[in-house]
Amino acid sequence: MSLSLILALVWLVVVNVRGMFPSKDHHWRFAYVMMAVGAPILGFVWWQHDIWYVVGILVLAGWVMRWPVIYGWRWLRRKLGGEN
Repeated sequence: MSLSLILALVWLVVVNVRGMFPSKDHHWRFAYVMMAVGAPILGFVWWQHDIWYVVGILVLAGWVMRWPVIYGWRWLRRKLGGEN
């Protein structure tokens, strides 16, 4: 297994384990940090592997960090005029 995939899987485990513990701000600060750390890891995976690996990791990351994805989707729908 390549270094990029190991980093991506470690990232997923860290996010998942941290999500199990309570937080005063509902993990939003941690989510911002992990998104900033995860973006270069995705670029590294793309550099070493195919785009399908990146898509798979993005699906797994969206599964673990679902609230930023849900709020991002709602924000995008409001900006595109899909919701009044």
